[in-house]
Amino acid sequence: MNKYHIITYGCQMNKSDSERIATILESKNYQPASSENEADLIVVNMCSVRQSAVDRVYGLIPKFQKLKIQNSNLKTILTGCVLKKDKKKFKKGFDLILDIKDLPNWPKYLGIKNYELRIRNYLNVLPKYQNDFLAFIPISNGCNNFCAYCVVPFVRGSLACRSHKEILKEVENAIKNGVKEIWLLGQNVNSYQSPIVPSVDFSKLLRQVNNIPGDFWIRFTSPHPKDFSDELIITMAECKKVTEYLNLPVQSGDDEILKKMNRPYTIKQYKTLIKKIREKIYDIALSTDVIVGFPGETKKQFQNTIKLFKKIKFDMAYIAKYSPRPETTAAKMKDTVSPQEKEKREKVLTEVLKQTALENNKKYIGKTVEVLAKKSKNGFFIGKTRTCKTIKFEAPGREISLRNEEPKNLIGQFIQVKVINVMPWGLTGKFMGIPSRRISTKVFFQKTLKLQGKSKFLYWA
Repeated sequence: MNKYHIITYGCQMNKSDSERIATILESKNYQPASSENEADLIVVNMCSVRQSAVDRVYGLIPKFQKLKIQNSNLKTILTGCVLKKDKKKFKKGFDLILDIKDLPNWPKYLGIKNYELRIRNYLNVLPKYQNDFLAFIPISNGCNNFCAYCVVPFVRGSLACRSHKEILKEVENAIKNGVKEIWLLGQNVNSYQSPIVPSVDFSKLLRQVNNIPGDFWIRFTSPHPKDFSDELIITMAECKKVTEYLNLPVQSGDDEILKKMNRPYTIKQYKTLIKKIREKIYDIALSTDVIVGFPGETKKQFQNTIKLFKKIKFDMAYIAKYSPRPETTAAKMKDTVSPQEKEKREKVLTEVLKQTALENNKKYIGKTVEVLAKKSKNGFFIGKTRTCKTIKFEAPGREISLRNEEPKNLIGQFIQVKVINVMPWGLTGKFMGIPSRRISTKVFFQKTLKLQGKSKFLYWA
């Protein structure tokens, strides 16, 4: 029996694609291998967004060549977000370079006989979730924005939205199978519009997912500031299952650089949007994406990014050092910032983030928060709060369970943890039990507001 192994580099969308690849392969009697050393088929699902990822994939080729000496039947496939230039670079290193959108046809390329194509859109392939309680569910693919630095429109194509009925069906299936955390995915997720009912935009889709019966959280990524409507803010605030976490990419804190990036908003508009969000969703944790060292970025312009970080006080940020990507507008610009200066700016911004993240986390000390336990190691559990904070706590004993019984396995359960200590990138706490009855934290917060008149943060009581 043939065995397969998938190596994934990239974002949640790449991870979701890999889950669909697994479904197709297993439907044709391939079985998962524990490592590439045991595989008869290796699939590398990559992302060309950053040069570092391309270099990592290129570095795998010598290893694959050695494995082929040991296993003459080994085949290798490259897929994902791959630029034309990168495809030429990898042509000699892989047996096949296949378009992820053509996934339903892959068995034919692998020489599988009596293959019948039943699914046209690869996103309708039911994924084999890598995690029993977490599901990445794409709602759209591609992007029309053409940000100057981004390859997505060239590798994913223009924006194409899935039918809201297909999305809801996939969510319902995931919930029936015990999934507790749903991530709705799209390169520009809040530009969603159902192709069969145009009035169903992202806000309406969120409400429909929220109305699905079950005990689960809803998160999404990545939204664009230009498409973040007041209605979406209200929807996030009102939907009990939508968690109090948002990644809102800013990319730069300087208006001139934003214009060069083809990001159609100003820093003033971004700040106004953040203010609106915080007014409606009081305890929200905010993260962002930012690029340092974009072509032409001066030290003064970088200082504007620092000022923005100090003003907004992000909980987390994904800081990227600019690297030119073929086919993008920015690749034609002169890369004026040296690698050393980019490294320096990344470190400076990280230090600012470290301070604001720690300041935000200190507000959790002594509070009891709702946590989804995700894994255990060396007597400790690690989970995520509704605000997407990582929290570590000791494995519980019998005496502290709310039900007076030792929980055999907390993984994939919603539990209560009291925060004891904090660091910039996470929390530590004490297990307080498994609630016999869960209430919506948003309902709890609204009651707290009525009783106390005001409250900045929302926690389990």
